[in-house]
Amino acid sequence: MNRIAQSRRLVVKIGSALLVDEAGELRRPWLDALCEDIAACRARSQEAVVVTSGAIAIGRRHLGLADGELRLDEKQAAAATGQIRLAHAWQEALARHRLTVAQVLLTLDDSENRRRYLNARNTLETLLRLGAVPVINENDTVATQEIRFGDNDRLAARVAQMIAADALVLFSDIDGLYSADPRLEPAARFIPEVRELTQELEASAGDPGSGFGSGGMVTKLQAARIALAAGCRMAIAPGRDEHPLAAIEQGGRCTWFLPSQEPLTARKRWIAGAVQPQGTLTVDAGARRALAKGGSLLPAGVIAVEGEFQKGDAVLVRDPEGKAVARGLAAYSADEAKRIIGRKSGDFEALLGYRGRDELIHRDDLVLEP
Repeated sequence: MNRIAQSRRLVVKIGSALLVDEAGELRRPWLDALCEDIAACRARSQEAVVVTSGAIAIGRRHLGLADGELRLDEKQAAAATGQIRLAHAWQEALARHRLTVAQVLLTLDDSENRRRYLNARNTLETLLRLGAVPVINENDTVATQEIRFGDNDRLAARVAQMIAADALVLFSDIDGLYSADPRLEPAARFIPEVRELTQELEASAGDPGSGFGSGGMVTKLQAARIALAAGCRMAIAPGRDEHPLAAIEQGGRCTWFLPSQEPLTARKRWIAGAVQPQGTLTVDAGARRALAKGGSLLPAGVIAVEGEFQKGDAVLVRDPEGKAVARGLAAYSADEAKRIIGRKSGDFEALLGYRGRDELIHRDDLVLEP
């Protein structure tokens, strides 16, 4: 099976050491070749997201910062300078293929705080629906912990989890996972496929090491754990040569981490089993039938709201007889829900002061009760 071509939604992570040379200059021919690969994915109606490193590596040269370890404030200054050039380079390279680029700056905390998580997810979902290619980087100019310990491997896995991606590819200066560090152990065994992350595998990762990057095999295995839990397959693949994504499609050497379930299944299992409802929505008979057929819950079909919940909180859905029929993540707070229940989406802006989602619970955020 071609795991790239059969992915509906793909996240690609690029490390600093691949994108930026030792002089702090962008490797533009390499970037152009990768963008050709991404354009080929978009041409067959795949959605693509890029998580890119490189802002600090680019910015330090333009600020005249010396080689060697930078202080935190110097890293933040370098990121502020380099981010502009990095975003422009991606925009220029993808524009040759008539693809629109959208810059999104996140931190790991944005993926872990529920409300910021939902806002980020909604933005990314909208950009993908409109045909754009989101280009994501850590917001290094304000982050502290993310710069010191952070890496875009884990951020990419969080993004893949956030948007229910089918595949995540981490391009590296190594061609996959080995039983030991091949730079230190010439007899290390290549591992082409992983279905379970064991202690032995994690012990083989060794210490992070790279010229410009802040990640290593340790962080890639941490990313794999996040991706597998989200039902997303993940590859660690060599990225030094041009057209690295096409190389994987053509059977190039890499390590695949394979989950036991699909992304949406993993997400719904989490909603069903790990989230405690903070409120209750009572629906009419028509809405109950729509839910049973796999539809979303629209405010027009809701007749009562109970509890105090915020946007993104889990709520229980009951039918007119009081039987629990579903649970899901609310797209509006309890106060907002009370104002729009029984109404059509065209009324939302006048009632709330802004136009939000049409659904009170989207079907992707909703699980039917057994």
